[in-house]
Amino acid sequence: MSSSCDALLKALKECLLNSDCVQKQGHLPSECLKQHSNELPEQCQLLRKSTFECKRNMLDMRTRFRGNTVGMDAEKLRQQKTPAPPAQS
Repeated sequence: MSSSCDALLKALKECLLNSDCVQKQGHLPSECLKQHSNELPEQCQLLRKSTFECKRNMLDMRTRFRGNTVGMDAEKLRQQKTPAPPAQS
């Protein structure tokens, strides 16, 4: 898969692993996505939709030339959350 969707996939995996569906109910993350998607937190549901949009845009010829903006936005957000290393003098 393209690296433009990697940030979204990582965020979705982390969200699923921290959800009550996996933590308290003991379901597998794949089961939570397929069978218990309505029980997931809103953040996980939004990440799931964004991941779908990112994958779909990879196949859309119009966005292939312009770039996958859904995945790029996620990458920008991830970089903003990651603190920059301190400058050494």
